[in-house]
Amino acid sequence: MMTMRKAAVRQDHTVNDNNHDNQSVSQDHIVSKRVLSKSVLGLISLFMLVPILIVLLSWTQPMADIWTHMREYVLPQVLKNTAILLLMVTIISGSIGTALAWVTSMYRFPGQRFFSWALMLPLAIPAYVLAFVTVGIVDFSGPLQTGLRDLGISAAIPSVRNVWGAGLVLSLAFYPYVYLLARQAFLSQGRRAIEAGQMLGLSRSRIFFRLALPQALPWVIGGLLLATMETLADFGAVSVFNVDTFTTAIYKAWFGFFSLTTAAQLAGLLIGVIFIVVLFEQYWQARRGTIVTQGSNRRFEASTPAKIAMALLCTVVFLIAFLIPFLQLIYWTAMNFRQDFDARYIDFVINSLLIASMTTLFIAVLAIIIAWVKRQYPDKSTKLMTTLANLGYVVPGTVLAVGVFIPIAWVDNQLIAFGVTSEQVLSGSVIVMLLALSTRFMTVSFQPVDRQLQRLTVNQEAAAKLLSDSPLQRWRQVVLPVLSPGVLTALLMGFVEVMKEMPITLMTRRQGWDTLAVRVFEMTSEGMWGRAALPSLLIVLVGLLPVWILLRQSDKTG
Repeated sequence: MMTMRKAAVRQDHTVNDNNHDNQSVSQDHIVSKRVLSKSVLGLISLFMLVPILIVLLSWTQPMADIWTHMREYVLPQVLKNTAILLLMVTIISGSIGTALAWVTSMYRFPGQRFFSWALMLPLAIPAYVLAFVTVGIVDFSGPLQTGLRDLGISAAIPSVRNVWGAGLVLSLAFYPYVYLLARQAFLSQGRRAIEAGQMLGLSRSRIFFRLALPQALPWVIGGLLLATMETLADFGAVSVFNVDTFTTAIYKAWFGFFSLTTAAQLAGLLIGVIFIVVLFEQYWQARRGTIVTQGSNRRFEASTPAKIAMALLCTVVFLIAFLIPFLQLIYWTAMNFRQDFDARYIDFVINSLLIASMTTLFIAVLAIIIAWVKRQYPDKSTKLMTTLANLGYVVPGTVLAVGVFIPIAWVDNQLIAFGVTSEQVLSGSVIVMLLALSTRFMTVSFQPVDRQLQRLTVNQEAAAKLLSDSPLQRWRQVVLPVLSPGVLTALLMGFVEVMKEMPITLMTRRQGWDTLAVRVFEMTSEGMWGRAALPSLLIVLVGLLPVWILLRQSDKTG
């Protein structure tokens, strides 16, 4: 009997030891998986951060002669133009976007349902396309002045090729950012406070300024900050207007002075300006919070003259910012199609599709990895690395082009020094473009993937683990069906953004490897507005995809 008890005790000890060993192995596996996942996220973050660090480190190599010239002749004008553009975009796009958001969300007037989504369409037209179309229409030989002369009207129209014309065009190009966020805020506001204001006898204007606008202000500021960051990053539009800003100065320093170091140092100054804007964005993002709809979504009634004024305001903005430029592109394309279209356009389209597809697939895979690691290990270090991985979107393409090209050129020089190759093989390849574009548009893919992954509940994950022990099978059966709409959105939006991007492809492509955006730049640089219409029209038609996605999301939110 004693022997049996001792055997049982030994067996229990053996079982406990085995269980303890299994638990230790399982714990080690969990720790290893966590370390591996966060290491991968860290490498991705470092990969995205390297171009910015390279730009900032360029200040360790001062270029005294060139900087003397820059301080005397370039920087004062660059700073002045940048300040004017930021001020104009803030005032004009903020006023237009907020006013249009208020009337389309709170009043009924002829065409209200149409304008509520049509006023988003200017996002489909890149700023550089709107810029050259505007110049082409208003120029002395353009249809506007030609038509006035045919009517016997000799009124002199002032030139728009200056900082004021550029500011107006950029405001029209970027007001939809303010309009989209402000309209979501107005639609989501509770009606009780507004109804209380009406009961207290407040006029419509006082209700707007005292009640509605203060509640929506964080959202309006958020839209304005997006518009200002796009203004700082713009290269094509200011080039059309011959206005010197940081982006054009970086381009001229590289390809005019042939000084990559000076270009990098100018890029470092621009990063400093953008860093201040990002701090403001983070502040207002924290204040924005969530607005919960309360009460009904009834609209104000307005007098007939007021309704006509609202419809007229929406019509004028829609015509100037989208319809007239779009129709002008179609007209110029029809007039120049036979002369302009040739075998080269096949190369333009293929190159554009190739780089857009490669970049989109690459960043979509990275976005899934980042979003999944963020979900599995939601601690401070993960959030920090996720933020760093998405930092490239606030950095202009000219800056990233410089930041990526410098280390790639260094690698090429090392390969030549060690006798591996006799010429540069990486600097003129698609790799430079791919890396710069991936850094620039990482967050475009990450945001929809991350939002969609948040819909996967803890209960769904637990049920998946009960159904299968295979992580691959759980991903295929549970995660991917939930994630697929976000991935599709990421692919579409990333594809279109890369198709529209001008400075990165212009500055990093090898000679003769042109895209549709580069073709637009070459034609507009020579003042050939009509011949720039065909590639621009193709870009605009593709650009309607993300606008349609944004409209769908806005409808769901509103």
